[in-house]
Amino acid sequence: MSVFSLSASPASGFSLNPTKTSSYLSFSSSINTIFAPLTSNTTKSFSGLTYKAALPRNLSLTCRHSDYFEPQQQQQQLQGASTPKVFVGYSIYKGKAALTVEPRSPEFSPLDSGAFKLSKEGMVMLQFAPAAGVRQYDWSRKQVFSLSVTEIGSIISLGAKDSCEFFHDPNKGRSDEGRVRKVLKVEPLPDGSGHFFNLSVQNKLINLDENIYIPVTKAEFAVLVSAFNFVMPYLLGWHTAVNSFKPEDASRSNNANPRSGAELEWNR
Repeated sequence: MSVFSLSASPASGFSLNPTKTSSYLSFSSSINTIFAPLTSNTTKSFSGLTYKAALPRNLSLTCRHSDYFEPQQQQQQLQGASTPKVFVGYSIYKGKAALTVEPRSPEFSPLDSGAFKLSKEGMVMLQFAPAAGVRQYDWSRKQVFSLSVTEIGSIISLGAKDSCEFFHDPNKGRSDEGRVRKVLKVEPLPDGSGHFFNLSVQNKLINLDENIYIPVTKAEFAVLVSAFNFVMPYLLGWHTAVNSFKPEDASRSNNANPRSGAELEWNR
């Protein structure tokens, strides 16, 4: 805002002295109405003393917006706005099939203390779609396989000649257990140029037996491994814990229990 002060001057009577402070709004306003009684030369007498007020007829003020507050307000608005959901993935397209890899976030449950606890680890979703023509894929027939963090670790640790196999039963523990069977095999290609991803799905509920396979080159496999390594802490929810660490938390824990388990472990 801008503040004005009226001061008496022996030579010209009252004068208007603007005092500049930080401005929050940009505006230009005329104050002719406010100072209407003083817009012409007038003579006022107070207790025998005579003061002559000579003020300009047109008094206007233009305040320039502060260069500091505008970016600060914009940043606060961005921080206060809800973070939009973002979808990412990595796709591999080959002649007989396509493979899309997408991360899925972990789930947290609230505690009575106001904190949150990890209730379900994140995962990586593999979607296989068979080819329906040249550079065309039938995503209505896609088959899905979810990799747990341990299964992701198995793929990360694969060497050029190593292989792994995963078995999933989506209905495990239910009445229709064993009716759906999914097997994912990751095997090295015979020429050593990469790995072979083969997904076999048997669904007795809808009488489905499908096998989708796709070759993955060394370069594509390296991208997968790099992405898996990067996303692993997020799937475990560790990033939320690290962001919530505070120096006073460690001090409070040490004061409450001077011989904590961590300290005993390090002293071995």
